[in-house]
Order: sequence, then C-alpha cells, then structure tokens
Amino acid sequence: MELSRGLTTILAIAAGVAVANIYYNQPMLADMAATLHVSPHEIGYVATATQLGYAAGMPLFIPLGDFLERRSLIVLLFLAVACALAGAALSTSLLALVITSFLIGATTVIAQVIIPLASELAAPEQQGRIIGTILSGVLLGILLARTLSGFIAAHFGWRAMFWLAAGMSIVFAALLRMILPHIPVRSRITYRELMHSIWMLLLELPKLRQVSFVAGMFFAAFSAFWTTLVFLLKTPPYHYGSEAAGLFGLVGAVGATVAPISGRLSDQHSPRFVVRIAIGIVLAAFAVFWGLAFQLWGLVIGVILLDAGAQAAQVANQSRVLKLKPEARNRVNTVYMICYFGGGSVGSLLGSIAWTRFQWTGVCATGIAFMVLAAIALIVRGPEPNSAQH
Repeated sequence: MELSRGLTTILAIAAGVAVANIYYNQPMLADMAATLHVSPHEIGYVATATQLGYAAGMPLFIPLGDFLERRSLIVLLFLAVACALAGAALSTSLLALVITSFLIGATTVIAQVIIPLASELAAPEQQGRIIGTILSGVLLGILLARTLSGFIAAHFGWRAMFWLAAGMSIVFAALLRMILPHIPVRSRITYRELMHSIWMLLLELPKLRQVSFVAGMFFAAFSAFWTTLVFLLKTPPYHYGSEAAGLFGLVGAVGATVAPISGRLSDQHSPRFVVRIAIGIVLAAFAVFWGLAFQLWGLVIGVILLDAGAQAAQVANQSRVLKLKPEARNRVNTVYMICYFGGGSVGSLLGSIAWTRFQWTGVCATGIAFMVLAAIALIVRGPEPNSAQH
C-alpha cells in the first residue's frame, strides 16, 4: 500500500481530532470549577487525570498495533473515546469528572497508532516530512481544541463540548472504517510477550530513554503553561473568560507551521540539531511570559514561541525514536509517548500548584526548570557520531 498525499492528509486530520479530546477541558477548567464548586487546585486534577489516562492507555493499546489489524483497532478506539466523552458530559461531581477524564485520555491514544503506521508506509527519505505533516494535524488539534471548547463553553456550557466531541469521534470511526484498507498484522507474538518486550526495549535502548525524557520535559513545560493560562486571563488586567482563553489556541496554531520545516531540517541535518534549537525557543517563550505576560502582545508572542518550539521538538524527537527499531515501531513509540504524556501530567499538576502558591511567577519558573532539565539530559549523553545523529 502506498501512502498518498490525500491519505496522509486524512490521517493528519484524524490524529488531530483524536488528540483534541485531551485538551478540550483546559479553557473550561474555570467554568467546571464554578459548576462543581471546587478550587483551581482541585479542578487541576481534571487536566492531570486526562494526561495520566493518556500515559496509561499507551501500554494498553498502542502495542496492539504490532498485534492486531490496525484499521479495526483505530475504529474501536474512536468508539471507546466517544463513550468516555459522553460520561464526562454527564458528570455531576469532581470525582466523576476526574474518572471520566482519565478514561478519555486512556482511549484517545489513536494518534499514536496512526503515526507509526504512517512512518511504516512512507519511503525512508520522506519519513521526516510525513511525520511532520501528521504532527501538524496533531498540534492543530491540540490548539484548535482550546479555541473550539472555549467558544462552546462560553455560549452553550462545558457539557455541550463533550457531547460534540463524542459525536465527532463516532463520525471519524465510520469514515476511517470506510477509507482505510485492511493492514496485515506484522507480529505473531502473544500480547504478554509484546508487553514484556516494551520494557526490554527501554532497557536495551539508552537513546530511547534519553529522547523520551527530553520529550517529556518539553511537554511538561507546554502543559504547565496551558493548564494555568485560563486562570491568568481571569486576573487583572485581563478579566477574560473561557472563550478568550480558547482564542489563544488560534495564536498558538501559528506554531504548527514549523512542523514541515522541522521535519525537513531533521531529514537534511539531524533531529538532535532541531531539538537544540527548540530548547532555546521554549526558554525564550518563558522569558517573554515572565516579563511581558501582563501585556497582551507579550502574551501572544510567548504563545507563538512556545508552540513553535514544542512542535519542532516533537517532530525531531519522534523522528529519532521511530528510526531506532523499525520492526517494533509501535512498541518504541509506546515507551516514548508514555514518557511524553507522563511529563505532560507532571507539568499540569506542578503548574496548577505553582499558580496556587506563587501565581504567574511560579508558573514561569516551573516551565524554565523543565527546559533546563531537558538541556542537561541532551548534553549528558554527549555528541553522537554522524551516523547516529537520529
């Protein structure tokens, strides 16, 4: 089967629709807190639970891409997340919302089944570009999810957003069932052997450990900002609501344009080179946030820098790990994404704690600390030979 431009585009959109489910709640956190009568720190558990669910769902479902027929797996996961989203819409307590948010995260790992599939079908010289295209869809899903949910929550309430998302998941389950071909299973090992092999990969591949940690730190910084932005925008001088917080997703969407560029740079130079640049960009973003966040134009510039740096790093890091062991792409990607979203859950939690205790200064310091850890991890392994720069 050949990966055509049209199918690549459809897979990018499907990946974006899937991953958006994790981020609908962020602009709505303040509205949820008001409805459920809980504090900003307590409602932060919703965002944390969603990302923890995503990290937990990866070892359960992504390895099945090496074990089951992938069209059926993708369709079943879309149907499962539709059920979880309906549960969130019906939640009447913080505990129920946290549990259903965890289930949303656990079942919406579809993008991480799609990406290894696209990497497998792409020609070797086009893998960076193909991954960059699909990750553009992922980032647009992340950012536009906030815009959509902010608008829907402001005009129809936060529960309506979850019902809408459930409907979209059902639509894409039907669409992909029709257009994706049957894709043969590559592995004949048992599920137990498959699960064991995931942790063996983590032990056997030091570069996988390093790249996964660096990626987790990037997403921790990213999540610390986006989880707390809605609370910043409710303070002077802004006094904005969920709709305005969501509109910042449109600003951040500018960062999605760097994905194809970073993919080409990864192909032409090295993914490691791109990651070094991305660390500098994200550090610059938090420096802008620290000094200029209470000026609207400063906040806009910081959002563009943050999302551009995070997207460039994600393309480069995922390009590196998917080349490590081609016959086990889904399992390698599982380890990587567990670390990635584990970092995101830590970022959401520490970001909300930093906001509660130290306000915006604490959030900025937290983001910078994550990037310093990423830089140290990248340096510790030292320069790699040219043949191993991926």
